[in-house]
Amino acid sequence: MLLPSPNNLSGLFPEIDCDKLHEACGVLGIYCTDPQKDAASLVYYGLFSLQHRGQESAGIAAVQPSPGSGGKNEHTIECRRGMGLVGDVFNGEILSQLKSSAALGHVRYSTAGSSSIENAQPFVSHFKLGSIAVAHNGTLTNADVVRELLEDAGVGFTSSSDREVIIHLIAKNDKKGLEKALTDTIKFIKGSYALVVLTGDALVGARDPNGIRPLCLGKIDSGNGEKSGGWVLTSESCAIDAVGGSFVRDIEPGELVIIRENEVFSFTFSEKTRRAVCAFEYVYFARPDSVIDSVDVYGSRVRAGGILGRESAVKADLVIGVPDSGIPAAIGYGRATATPFGLGIVKSKYVGRTFIAPSQIMRERAVSVKYNVIESEVRGKRVVIIDDSIVRGTTSRRLVLILKTAGAREVHIRVCSPPVRFPCYFGIDTPHRKDLISNMNNASELCMSLGADSLAFISVEGLLESLDGDGTYCLGCFTGEYPIPVPGEKPSTP
Repeated sequence: MLLPSPNNLSGLFPEIDCDKLHEACGVLGIYCTDPQKDAASLVYYGLFSLQHRGQESAGIAAVQPSPGSGGKNEHTIECRRGMGLVGDVFNGEILSQLKSSAALGHVRYSTAGSSSIENAQPFVSHFKLGSIAVAHNGTLTNADVVRELLEDAGVGFTSSSDREVIIHLIAKNDKKGLEKALTDTIKFIKGSYALVVLTGDALVGARDPNGIRPLCLGKIDSGNGEKSGGWVLTSESCAIDAVGGSFVRDIEPGELVIIRENEVFSFTFSEKTRRAVCAFEYVYFARPDSVIDSVDVYGSRVRAGGILGRESAVKADLVIGVPDSGIPAAIGYGRATATPFGLGIVKSKYVGRTFIAPSQIMRERAVSVKYNVIESEVRGKRVVIIDDSIVRGTTSRRLVLILKTAGAREVHIRVCSPPVRFPCYFGIDTPHRKDLISNMNNASELCMSLGADSLAFISVEGLLESLDGDGTYCLGCFTGEYPIPVPGEKPSTP
C-alpha cells in the first residue's frame, strides 16, 4: 500500500540541504526467532536511527500468512510505503497490520529514479517462488542495459528505480530456487549495493564485491540467555543498537548471507576484488555512533580534525564546527593546535527537506534559517570554522558572512575532506561537475569567493590516515579514480 504525504514538497522544490552530498538510502531487515518479538515494530524504531540516510520516503514490508492458505509455510508479504519521514508515514494502526516475525525497512533519498511514491522502497513482487521484498542502497551502473534486456523479454516496469531491475532479475530466475536465483542476479548486476531481501522464510543480505556501500549483521537478545532472539541486517550499526541488539560483524564485500530460523549461512559470490569502502561514509554520511568496517566513525572524524590542524594550522582564538559532522573534527583540530573549542553555530533541527527554496537567492537566505551564530562566543575573535565538505559553496559563503556580521574578526575555513571535484556514480547524489565549486576554482580562488581569510582542505593522504583502517577506500569524488568502470569515466588502476 502506498501512503502519500501531502506535506512533503521535496519533489517540487530544491531542498535547503542542496550544499551537501546526500546518501541514497538506508536498509534494515529483522528476522525474529523469539515469538514474543514483533519484527515490524523493531524495524520501525530502527529506521529512525537511519533517518539521516534518507528523508524522502520510508517503507516497511512484513511477512504475513497467506489468506486462507491453511499451509504453515505459505506466506505473502505486505508492504506500506509513503513519502516523508518515518514518523510521518507510520502510526500504531499501520504497524499493528504489519505485525510479523520478519520485516524489511527502507528510508530513501533519490539518486537513481525520481522522487516519487512509485520509487519508494521496499519493492514487493509475487511470483512462483512466492512473495519477495527487496530494499537496496546504492546504484547499479548497468541498470539501463539490464532494464532494456528485461523489457525486450516482455517484462513491464512500474517505476524508474534501478531497484526494480533487481526484483525482476530474481523473478526471472525463480525456477532455480532462492539461493541460485539470488546469486545469479547478484553476479549479473554491476555497481554499488547493500541489498536486503525478504522471502516467506528467509532474510538475505548481500554487499557489492568492492564493499562500497556498508552492511552489517547484528543479533537480538532473546532475554533468556539461550539462543538468539533474532537477527538484524542493516546499513549502520547504530540501528542495531536502536532495536536492542548487539553488533556481530560487517558483511564482507562480495558476501551473501541467508538467515533462516536460528542459523546464518554465508558464502562468497565473487572473486576477491579491491576493497573500496566509500570514504564519505566516515566524513559525513554515517552517524557518529556507528562503526563501519571496524572503523569508529566518531574517532575517524576527531582524527581528521587533528590531522587538519597538523597540516594547516592558523593562529586563532576559537575553533567551531559546522553542526553536526563538523563538531568532532573541530574537537580534534582544537586538541592538535591548542585552540579553544566552542559551539559558535546553532543548527535548527526542524528545517529539513520540505523547506521551500525555489531559487538560488532563497536557498542562500535559507542557510540563515538553518544556522545561526552565538554572537557572544565569536565577537572580536579570530575563528576557525571546521566543515566536513564544500560542494557548491552556498553554506560556506553564508556562514562566513553571518560570522563576520556577528563580530568575528577573522574567519578561517578548514575542511576535513579533500576538494570534491568529481561526481559519484555509486549511490550518492552529486551535482554535475560544473556545479562543484572546487572543480571550478583552486583553493585561493575559492577562499576569495567565500569571503574567508584563509581556506585549507585535508589532503587525501591525511584523510586516509584518519580512517586508520586496514582496507582501501573509494575516493572517486576527490580524485576521479573509481574502483570500477563507470559511464563516461576512465577506469582507475587497482
